[in-house]
Amino acid sequence: MKRSLVLQQTMFTKAESQSEPAVKVSFIVAAEIAKSARPFTEGEFVKKCLLKVRDVICPDKKQAFLNVNLSRNTVAAHACELATNLEQLKEKGKDFMAYSLAVDESSDTSDTAQLSIFIRGVDTKLSVTEELLGLKSMHGTTTGKEIFEEVSKCLNEMMLPWDKLVGLTTDDAPAMCGQKNGLVGRIREKMRENHAGELTVYHCIIHEEALCGKALKMEHIMNTVTRVVNFIRAKGLNHRQFKSFLKELGSEYGDVPYHTEVRWLSRGKLLKRCFELREEICLFMESKSKDTTELRDKKCQCELAFLCDIVSHLDALNLQLQGRGHVITDMYSAVRAFRTKLCLWETQMLQGNMAHFLCCQIMKEQISSAVLPSAEFAEKLSVLRVEFSR
Repeated sequence: MKRSLVLQQTMFTKAESQSEPAVKVSFIVAAEIAKSARPFTEGEFVKKCLLKVRDVICPDKKQAFLNVNLSRNTVAAHACELATNLEQLKEKGKDFMAYSLAVDESSDTSDTAQLSIFIRGVDTKLSVTEELLGLKSMHGTTTGKEIFEEVSKCLNEMMLPWDKLVGLTTDDAPAMCGQKNGLVGRIREKMRENHAGELTVYHCIIHEEALCGKALKMEHIMNTVTRVVNFIRAKGLNHRQFKSFLKELGSEYGDVPYHTEVRWLSRGKLLKRCFELREEICLFMESKSKDTTELRDKKCQCELAFLCDIVSHLDALNLQLQGRGHVITDMYSAVRAFRTKLCLWETQMLQGNMAHFLCCQIMKEQISSAVLPSAEFAEKLSVLRVEFSR
């Protein structure tokens, strides 16, 4: 009987030792799928790949790979469990000497307001923690009071004291930056009640960079491009015919992308593709009996080329400002460097030097230099530089 009991205990211990790595792998894959915003069904594809790799590298580990469960439901469950498990962050929060918040509110595709709350904290060992603290769905109005209540609830759940809050970053929406009824004003009032220190408020530097780009005053070009793309993409028939048209012409590009206002980088991709396909787009629009006078106008094409070039530079700066672990001094240095570049580009543009404006260089080679409004573009670069300084 004793021998039988030992055998049974050994069997259960062996099963547990085999299942633990399989569960861990399942969580690791689920986390990677969630981070990349891929469908949960990708887990089944990943498992097929793992089994193929096993057959070549380690065929003797067949059962170990089969034990890994990556079904759609399992991946979804693991992703939810990882998203709601904030115990590690809560433990780190107890050691914070100081922390700051970044709060942003934006509507998703179902017009539900999503409030994102990010935290950056530093402990006594000067170890920095930067994480998404919470993502709150707001189905009603999004006033400063309601945003404050969600932020306050999130901080209370994580047991973060108000007296250690030192910084807050928002955009310039009234509900965010209002000094009385906005989020900033209400947090300052709460900190005064808790006898906390002074709150330093920042305007999101990436949002500021996007606002500076509006100083170019070239909405007429953007509106023309958007109108053309909407004509092509809004109706399924037009879209199919346009893709077939490009294929017949042997174009290396098969389509034009949509532009979404909330996704700032999509504008640069759209402008670049439309400039590269400007002749094909004109021919397609003419085949549909649409007026292409504006699209054929050389000055309009030059403005499109300039907008495409300067937006690509702004997008490159935008990407520099994004990402984890950036401190504001590094981000400000990137902005100052860009402002210095604007001075150089302004001088070069007045001299007719298009070394940093490739699309303008293409237009200069196709048309006479007299048609290319270099002085006008230099003036726009000057306005943009002044706006960055301001």
